[in-house]
Formats: sequence, C-alpha cells, structure tokens
Amino acid sequence: MTDVPDLSSDEDQFEEEEWQEMETNGATVTCLFCTHISTSIEDAVKHCESAHYFNLKTLKAKFNMDCYSYIKLINYIKTHKPSADAVMNVSESLWEDEKYLKPVENDEWLMFDFESLVEQPGSPKSYHANVENGVVTLSQSHFIELQRTIQVLTEQLNESKSHLQMAKEDISKMQASMKSIVDVGTTSSSVSEPAMIVDCVSKVPLEEDEGYFNTYAHFGIHYDMLSDKVRTESYRDAILNNKETLKGKVVLDLGCGTGILSMFSATAGAKKVYALDQSEIVYHAMDIIRENNLHETIKIVKGRLENTKLDEKVDIIVSEWMGYFLLFEGMLDSVIYARDNCLKPGGLLLPNRCNISLVANGDVDTHKKLIEFWSDVYGYKMNCMKSEVVREASIDIVGSNHTISEPYIVKEIDINTCSTDVMDFESSFKLPVTRDGMLTSLVGYFDTFFDLPNKVSFSTGPHATSTHWKQTVFHFRDCKEVKQGDIIEGTIICNRQKADVRALSVQIHIFGKTHKYILS
Repeated sequence: MTDVPDLSSDEDQFEEEEWQEMETNGATVTCLFCTHISTSIEDAVKHCESAHYFNLKTLKAKFNMDCYSYIKLINYIKTHKPSADAVMNVSESLWEDEKYLKPVENDEWLMFDFESLVEQPGSPKSYHANVENGVVTLSQSHFIELQRTIQVLTEQLNESKSHLQMAKEDISKMQASMKSIVDVGTTSSSVSEPAMIVDCVSKVPLEEDEGYFNTYAHFGIHYDMLSDKVRTESYRDAILNNKETLKGKVVLDLGCGTGILSMFSATAGAKKVYALDQSEIVYHAMDIIRENNLHETIKIVKGRLENTKLDEKVDIIVSEWMGYFLLFEGMLDSVIYARDNCLKPGGLLLPNRCNISLVANGDVDTHKKLIEFWSDVYGYKMNCMKSEVVREASIDIVGSNHTISEPYIVKEIDINTCSTDVMDFESSFKLPVTRDGMLTSLVGYFDTFFDLPNKVSFSTGPHATSTHWKQTVFHFRDCKEVKQGDIIEGTIICNRQKADVRALSVQIHIFGKTHKYILS
C-alpha cells in the first residue's frame, strides 16, 4: 500500500513556495490604489490614509478584523482593484471568502503587522491635539481621520434610516392586508355583494397586484432590459443629449428597477430624482445609487405609485412602461395616474408618444413548426390543439425577410392626453402586399418617441434592430395565399381582459373570419 502523507495538521495548506518568507530589507512598497512607491510599509499605510482616505483602523473597527481578515482584504484589493472609496463604503466585508487567503503575489503589504494597529492601554495615542489659548489644533492626518469617521457613520445612519422606513411601510401594508383577509372571513351575509368593476390598475388592491411586481424582483429580467441597447441607449440619449431640459428639475423615475434612468437623470443635472418601484429590486437600486455616489440627488421610494404620496410635485416623469404589443402589463395606467396627480402643470413626459402597427407575415417554416406540427404527432392527429395554440399570441423575433406587406399604424397614443381606456380600441387596417407569398400571421409592434430639442425615437418592428420586446405574432390556423399588389383589409379590436386589467384580449377580423387572441 502506498503511504499517504498526513495532512491533518493543515487541510487548507498552500504550496510551500507560495508562503515562503518574504525579504523586507531594502524593498519598496507600491500603493494599493495608485502608482506611488514608498520606502516602507508604514509609509505606504500613511500614504493611503492621506492620499486616498483609506484607513485600516476604520475597517478593523467596522468589521472586527483580525490578521487573517487583513490578508484577505489585501488579496481582495489586488485581485479586483476596487477604488479606496468603494472599499471604505462597503456595508459588508466582501473579502471573507477563504480563496483570498492565497496570495496574489509576493507582496510587502502581506508582511505588515496588522495587530500593531490595536492601541494597548497606556500606549501613546496615534494623534495629539494641541490646545493654546482655548484653540484646539489637530494634525492634518487626525483631521482627515475624523472626517472619514464622521462620513462613514453618517452614511451608515442614513442607510439604516432608509431600510427602517421601508421595513415600516412593508409591515403596515402586511397589517392592512391581513386585516382585509380577517374582515372578509368574518363578514356574514346571505346576499353576495356585486363585484367592484376594475378597469384600471389604480383600482386593483395592492395585495392582489403583488404578483406583477414580484416578476420584477428577479435579476434576469433586469439583465434583459439593461442589455437591450436599443431601449437603454435611446433613454440615455434622450436624457443626456437634452441636459438643458433636465437641468435643475425634479424628476420622477416611475418603475425605476435598478435605477438606470434615475442615474441618467442625475448625471444630466436634475436637482432631485424620485426613484419609485414596488418591487424588491429597489433595495438593490439603493446600493447601486450609493455605489455611484448619486444618493444625495436620488431618493429611493418603495411603493406602488397609486398608494404612495411624494414629497412634492415633479417637473418631469421618465418611465420605461412599455409592454408586449405596447399595452400589455397596463403600466401606462400608472404613468397616467402620475401625470394627473404628481406632474406640475406644463410638465414633461418621457417618452411622450407611441404608436402600434401591424404588418403581414409570410413565415411558412415557423407556421409549420408551431401549427402544422399538430397534424401528425408520432402518427396521431392532434388537430384540436391548433386552435389553442393560435389563441395565445406569440412573442417572437420576426425576420424582415418574412414580412410581405407595408405596415399600417392602428393606434396613436399621445401620453400627455390619453386616458386609462387607451387599452380599449378598434381600428380598421389596410396592408398593401409587397410580394407573392402565404399569409401566416399578422405581426404587431410599436414605436416610441421623445419629442425633445434633440429628438430620439426607436422602433420594435421587424425592420429594426431587435429588442427584448421582440414582436407580437398573431398566427392564423390556416395560411392564405396573397399576391403582390393585393390589399389585406381587416379590423383589429383590443380590450383589457375583464379578469386581469394588465392583460389584453385581441380580435382580428380578416377574410370574413374573426380570430381571437389573448396576451396574459
């Protein structure tokens, strides 16, 4: 049997050469945050304090660090190269993973006697205050240290207050929700009350609307939105290329998510930005905004707008409220509510108008894959499934090479004047066929406009760069042959679903038939 070495004395040992003793005589020390070189580790520590306000004593007291934590801290900084401010302002020690015990390189910083920072009883104080004629004089390093301590404590206090206020609001909402449940459970009546007609989001009880907001608590959806360059860069350009419009103004970022539009607005010179969202993502938005040093301009507000009162009316409302087929999710209701209740007279909405278009689609391969598939499933007919499949509108990317008609605008929306019945509309359409083909579906998409001094707009149509909205596809069960020069005429009727104010029911009347679809 092969002898097995005894590793019980140090299960996590690293290779011996990585822990070899470092020579310190005559060595130079490079600053952790710049290229400055000191002749000793002690001088390097002093340099970091005076030049970067990086104070090891503050970190040690804040996180109760020992020498092992110090080693992890140095290796964390060497690995990720954060700024000194980023390290000093963290709310938790990000370097506690055991992997940071392994040195990144042989470094004089690892030889520093971290325990020497602990002042022993009776030992000389690090700082001295001179008193002469009633005037207290502090050394520059002492004054900088006091400033840093005050800043850290103030930030911690403000953050604690914000979290406490949010927690109180959540508790109040939970109490109200529980009370309503108890009240309903204890109400006795032989005659049922007629159900309240709900025709917009503001009339939906908050506890019944939580499911909608919970979908935005997941990081994946925010990644999809932020990585959508058409969407995000359009908002960025509308805001940052019109700084004079935003300078000194009070802005409401409605449905702020991670706070990207709030940060654009603050960067453009807004005096105050209210970043409002009911989703749990606002807790992360708070950290993101603080991380970017915009917390003095941007105020996070957790809540559904219809149940929240702002400190003041605003000059500008910016919101990325658009859903599939523009109107799905019904967030435009909240924008209208904000316009009518939170916006100053003559205030600005970004964006300020949108439209919805239809175009004919001739993608036979996709139709075969989704619809004709049910004609023969492993030798069995499942044609009854076709009607169910086409009943649900699809969200997909349609290639411009598959469109076979000119588009037609079926709905124009001026967000300055529209009402919450905007989701209910009827429009006829005429689609001039541009080439011979088989009509397999109609495709819905929307365009968005920022009518500012420097105008910005974007489209979600098949002809444009694809976005996370993609396009909304209304498939037909059976294909229809069309020829270049034909005019496809029909009518589209869009309504809110009665059981879900955020969902849509769509009817398309074409070629003598009515096709019904849902978006939910």
